[in-house]
Amino acid sequence: MRQIVLDTETTGLSVTQGHRIIEIGCIEMVNRRLTGREFHRFLNPDRDIDEGAEAVHGISREQLETEPRFPEVVDDFLEFVRGAELVIHNAEFDVGFIEHELRLMKHSAPKITEHCSVLDTLTLAREIHPGQRNSLDALCKRYAVDASKRDVHGALIDSELLARVYLAMTGGQSSLLLDEETENGMPAGVAPGDAGVAAGGAGARDARPAGAYKLSVIKATPDEAAAHEAMLEKIRKSGACVWDFD
Repeated sequence: MRQIVLDTETTGLSVTQGHRIIEIGCIEMVNRRLTGREFHRFLNPDRDIDEGAEAVHGISREQLETEPRFPEVVDDFLEFVRGAELVIHNAEFDVGFIEHELRLMKHSAPKITEHCSVLDTLTLAREIHPGQRNSLDALCKRYAVDASKRDVHGALIDSELLARVYLAMTGGQSSLLLDEETENGMPAGVAPGDAGVAAGGAGARDARPAGAYKLSVIKATPDEAAAHEAMLEKIRKSGACVWDFD
């Protein structure tokens, strides 16, 4: 399953007022894991940026004067997202701006659904958490996703935050990389020379005999089990549950 988590920054809030995209950020996930592939471009909008919008993303028109315009990057962008499922928070906003740009340049296929499908995580969040705040900031807090390094909104960093929120919201997976490596080249939590990690890396077997491990088994309390089942039921009702076949 190939998914592209996408976010945009714009000169203002509405295409009906002539506002344009100034930044596109996309990161790729395959089977719910980051691949390291991304698409990131700043764009020259050929117009001023509203003060309110600039206060949110911190990007000025002067910074964009030498950047390419949307028609110059559209082929690369559409090739990157083609055939994938776009994961977007408040998809109506971002898709509306992308399709506006495609229409302005008279693209032969101006509907984004002609290139890929779209999943709106705002709609999903409202189904899972009805009556609660479901902005990206609120979801980061709810799912303990660290957003402390974000001083202003940016398309690429917001895409990464959304990826983490989406994974947590649809399956409880908090890590984007199951085989995360540390600086020493070993899997996270394993130091050089640890028994059972051969020079060949992933897949090496532990040389210690069976029965040599002393593992603590901590069972969930009844309250924890009930809370877990309640969360599973919310995910089932959202339609996003792909691993529960009961």
